[in-house]
Amino acid sequence: MRNGIFQLVTGTAVAIALSAAPASAQKKYDTGATDTEIKVGQTNPFSGPASAYATIGKTQAAYIKMINDQGGVNGRKINLIQYDDAYSPPKAVEQVRKLVESDEVLLTFQVLGTPSNAAVQKYLNSKKVPQLFAATGASKFTDPKNFPWTMGFNPNYFVEGRIYGQYIIKNYPNAKVGILYQNDDLGKDYLNGIKAGLGDKAAKMVVAEASYEVSDPTVDSQILKIKDAGADLFFSASTPKQAAQTIKKLGELNWKPVHILDINATSVGAVMKPAGLEYSKGVISVNYGKDPLDPTWKDDAGMKKYFEFMAKYYPDGDKDSSFNSYGYSTTQLLIHVLKACGDNLTRENVMKQATSLKNVQLDLSLPGILVNTTPTDYRVNKQLQMMKFNGERWELFGPILEDTGPAG
Repeated sequence: MRNGIFQLVTGTAVAIALSAAPASAQKKYDTGATDTEIKVGQTNPFSGPASAYATIGKTQAAYIKMINDQGGVNGRKINLIQYDDAYSPPKAVEQVRKLVESDEVLLTFQVLGTPSNAAVQKYLNSKKVPQLFAATGASKFTDPKNFPWTMGFNPNYFVEGRIYGQYIIKNYPNAKVGILYQNDDLGKDYLNGIKAGLGDKAAKMVVAEASYEVSDPTVDSQILKIKDAGADLFFSASTPKQAAQTIKKLGELNWKPVHILDINATSVGAVMKPAGLEYSKGVISVNYGKDPLDPTWKDDAGMKKYFEFMAKYYPDGDKDSSFNSYGYSTTQLLIHVLKACGDNLTRENVMKQATSLKNVQLDLSLPGILVNTTPTDYRVNKQLQMMKFNGERWELFGPILEDTGPAG
């Protein structure tokens, strides 16, 4: 009898062990992931010349707190480790190495800025650590052939520039174009993109180009150079501080060229208000997301979710800031990818899921704009819509534009 019971218990234990085996076998982890935790690393300019972007990192941390409060991702809490890189490439290198080698994160997420991402790209690829949804649109961050572990989130700067060039040809075919650009990959991609959009007319239409360094105190001399060249259409490929300086200077000079501004510098709170709302009126740019200031979305389900999130998890943040809505959207996409990974939390599977997104609709994406990626096309945002600043907020106009040409 005893033997019978023993055999029955043993048999049951074996059966339980066998039934559990496939489930445990399905769990795969790389450094930074366990049954209870997923470590994610990030650097952000919480100080320095691009500190206007710091609120993005704060929104992302708040979104992850919300997810953790809801039970995490597939039962695992996300541990977001953030460091300040002050928009300094050497500091970004130091902090990212610390994230990988000391903190042992599974992946980096939304490292912010073209210079910082460029500085760590080769290192992260050599370590085979995902540089996921990098907060930049420079062409080198959507280059799966050479950098398979790097994936940018922002619209490709070259493609965005090409869209502006095509818009100018169609609407201002006789324009004298002056270009102000940041002297790095961000600015140069825009410069090359707008020229590509202008096509064989570029040489004749572009009458002045002037670059600036991020450390320059002002861009006044560059603006005067462009004005003196006779430009009547001004394209600014810049980040918030210099964009605000430019709008303000143009206003003070009472110079009113057609003014096109890149998507990175369209924050009303960080750019338009400091520059002067009246001076900002008429500036043209593009967008792919819903603007919290636009009353069009006041009854929109996705916008309501965003406002509820801000009220509860980041009450000190500006709910009307496009930087904060950007932080919300990027983190929502990160969570989508981590959920898709299931129990296979390897770095390879993170990239596999991120590069096979199909018709993903984010809460704050414009209607008709979906996220689609493939192993050969890492671009997250390929669709854009033109918009113009009316002195209070941005107003969308025209159709959804999709550029399927080469990314640089």
